[in-house]
Amino acid sequence: MASSWTWKKAIKVGAAAATAGGGGCALLYLTSVYNSDRKKEQVQQKLAASGLNKRPSKPLPTRADQLNSLANEQFDVLIIGGGATGSGCALDAASRGLKTAMVEYDDFSSGTSSRSTKLIHGGVRYLQKAIMNLDIEQYKMVKEALHERANLLEIAPHLSFPLPIMLPVYKWWQLPYFWAGIKAYDLVSGGDCLKSSYILSKSRALELFPMLKKNELKGAIVYYDGMHNDARMNISIAISAVRLGATVANHVKVVDLIKTDGIVSGAKVRNQLTGEEFSIKAKSVINATGPFTDSIRKMDDGQTRDIVCPSAGIHIMLPDYYSPSNMGLLDPATSDGRVIFFLPWQGLTIAGTTDTPCPVTNSPGPSESDIQFILSEVKNYLTPDIDVRRGDVLSAWAGIRPLVKDPNAGDTASLVRNHVVHVSDSKMVTIAGGKWTTYRAMAAETVDEAVEAAKLGVGPSMTDGLLLEGAHNWAPTMFIRLVQDLGVDTAVAQHLSDTYGDRAFSVGKMAGLTGQRWPIVGRRIHQEFPYIDAEVRYAVKEYAATAVDVIARRLRLSFLNVQAAEEALPIVVSIMADELGWDKEEQDKQTEDAMDFLRMQMGKDLNKASRDNIPVSLTKAEIAEYVKRFNALDDGKKGYISINDIRKSLKSQGEEVTGQQIHELLNELDANHNGQVEVEEYLQMMSAIKSGTVSHSRFAKMAEMDYKAKKYGEHMERSGGGV
Repeated sequence: MASSWTWKKAIKVGAAAATAGGGGCALLYLTSVYNSDRKKEQVQQKLAASGLNKRPSKPLPTRADQLNSLANEQFDVLIIGGGATGSGCALDAASRGLKTAMVEYDDFSSGTSSRSTKLIHGGVRYLQKAIMNLDIEQYKMVKEALHERANLLEIAPHLSFPLPIMLPVYKWWQLPYFWAGIKAYDLVSGGDCLKSSYILSKSRALELFPMLKKNELKGAIVYYDGMHNDARMNISIAISAVRLGATVANHVKVVDLIKTDGIVSGAKVRNQLTGEEFSIKAKSVINATGPFTDSIRKMDDGQTRDIVCPSAGIHIMLPDYYSPSNMGLLDPATSDGRVIFFLPWQGLTIAGTTDTPCPVTNSPGPSESDIQFILSEVKNYLTPDIDVRRGDVLSAWAGIRPLVKDPNAGDTASLVRNHVVHVSDSKMVTIAGGKWTTYRAMAAETVDEAVEAAKLGVGPSMTDGLLLEGAHNWAPTMFIRLVQDLGVDTAVAQHLSDTYGDRAFSVGKMAGLTGQRWPIVGRRIHQEFPYIDAEVRYAVKEYAATAVDVIARRLRLSFLNVQAAEEALPIVVSIMADELGWDKEEQDKQTEDAMDFLRMQMGKDLNKASRDNIPVSLTKAEIAEYVKRFNALDDGKKGYISINDIRKSLKSQGEEVTGQQIHELLNELDANHNGQVEVEEYLQMMSAIKSGTVSHSRFAKMAEMDYKAKKYGEHMERSGGGV
């Protein structure tokens, strides 16, 4: 029998469905809820009987142990690729009792799986197409995705949550049209509906999303989809597979496939960190490499045709004041027909995505044209009171979406809507396409094919309802215990709870003393974010092997704020050096590799170029004022500002700053990297601030305060802390 809570939800949404589409729709909805509830009970009974949902207590094997097992043992299945789908395959296979191996060329979720829009969704647009075109296959795809959406929120409640998303309406005729579509989305969800959608008046919409453009706004519709920390979710899936006995290793590249009597029976691999090569033996091999699908397929058959059509999706991060903390926004029809999401994430605002054909590469990067496109679309929906500035872009990144053609189809030009599972003549199983939300269903289908192809003789998938790492004993109030038991501050505790679930205590116990009255432990690696030293140490236990692994996938700093990631990098490298025994040469290499990553893949170079390339557009009066400020800071009238000038100015203003912070101040303007700031560089920065290409500058504020203090013979009163 369904729970009372479920039936209350059913009656509430069913009544709305009856209003929109008649009592018959409501009856269908209630039936769907009842059937869904019964299925969930059966799934939980099966998992309870198997013991798979018990919280694992054994420590994780080390990376060295995993590599040794890969080289010396034989496996039932080897998965190539450690993204969401590959990790899902590893978990699915391990949960069936198969001896499972998985290797990843870079890091778990280093590709597309960490560069998503962060939504767990069924696909509102796909449902619209299914209804308009009477397309039953499209409908089934949406129905499956809605079930997987609900399942993911249940198996990883600490990492995922329902997010209300607002659809602003600026034409009266759109209101019933959008309302019917969104209610159909609720109805198709059935028992997997997260929360019921609803209509808002103009005043109420502006109350909930005050940044919206007011002119001609008629009202809004709010619906719910899921949201998650995609990279952490991916890593949790991989770690969950390890807990069930899978052997996994990142930074291991497949260089060739092994065949026995024409059947793929393993792979030759290279440890990317040491250069060591060895072979992995397996009865079945699964290719789950996303955009790199064709490169593995060609190892199997050099004549096979390409099936991947790569497309780049660009996202940007903006400050928190661009969106409410608990409400997203959907622009259903941009100027060129694409869809843009505008969502709160990790305390900031994410905007995207684009959809542009691109080459397959290990290091995709954003383009300035795509950044400008997203900013212009954002500007169209926000009130003119908000100045949408290029300088507010904190980071930008590209993810390659592997759209695929069906290798079994005669028409090679048409793309499949969902995903493709293909078994080659040599019995290699390839899974390609699909989306984050349906990773589990795709993995189950893929492992089914591998079991059939290799005659492995195991039962069906067990991952529907299987709790992921950190979910077993987690509760929304767990962060309070972290504060009380460990002595970390509330923001850090909330972050640890929402990231590691019931493993947060294991992380917190590795935290160092702060030396302060409060918090007692948990030294932040950057003052603007709740990431602490212990997380870097814990990341190493979860197979982080490079500085990029940490700043990109374990802490998400590079995705949130590329400048903050650069500033935190020395601390991250220092802690990892202690954990992994890096010498000075290796630390320098890790720092250099991480800086290349930030510059090329996270938008740092584009941010700098947008500032440096803007023409100086200052008035004569502004130039005269800024030259006075420059000269006041230039002690000795050398014609440039040096490190010593900055140090002397800060000291006179009563500021205590580190040598690293002084270098950061200088580097804001030192375009030619000669250790000096010339007046031309200073004027360039002030022009960039005026145009909005740069949002703010510590150097500019310091120069202003220094000039005023010297002009008026006293320290000017400041607010908001130091530089």
